[in-house]
Amino acid sequence: MFNKNIKLVIAGLIIAYAVYQFVDGNIGNGIFLILLSLIFIFLYFRNEIILLAFLRMRKQDLEGTQKWLNKIKKPKSALIPKQQGYYNYLHGIIYSQKNLTTAEKYFKKALKLGLTMDYDVAMAKLSLAGISMQKRRKREATKLLQEAKKLDKNNMLTDQIKMMQQQMKKI
Repeated sequence: MFNKNIKLVIAGLIIAYAVYQFVDGNIGNGIFLILLSLIFIFLYFRNEIILLAFLRMRKQDLEGTQKWLNKIKKPKSALIPKQQGYYNYLHGIIYSQKNLTTAEKYFKKALKLGLTMDYDVAMAKLSLAGISMQKRRKREATKLLQEAKKLDKNNMLTDQIKMMQQQMKKI
């Protein structure tokens, strides 16, 4: 894994060499190099380790996800803020199975750094609502559930939200 700034430098060098190839008359080489530089630019915005961690998460392999996330040694220097948000989001999901206090910390940090998809923000708020509910903070849980409901535009979390509202009545 390269540092986020090194990825941009590599892309810049490849583009510079592609321009040289165009000037030299090797149009095919120049086009290929431009396409190659696009890979590094894509990886600047979508970190390869986080993509692999999400693939593990899709298979419900939390240990594999944790293994991939542990390969990122310094998230602040290696990731842009949105990627740091997803890094913390994945950690929150992993720790929600083990330690609720740690999971809450990761989910709050992920929301602070920002998540791209509304569904992910809704899922993080729903998880925080569940943690708040277990810690007997009903007002905070209600507020988070309402925010999650607003963000769930495709009604993918409707059943979970209704179930949590039913559980909230028992508190």
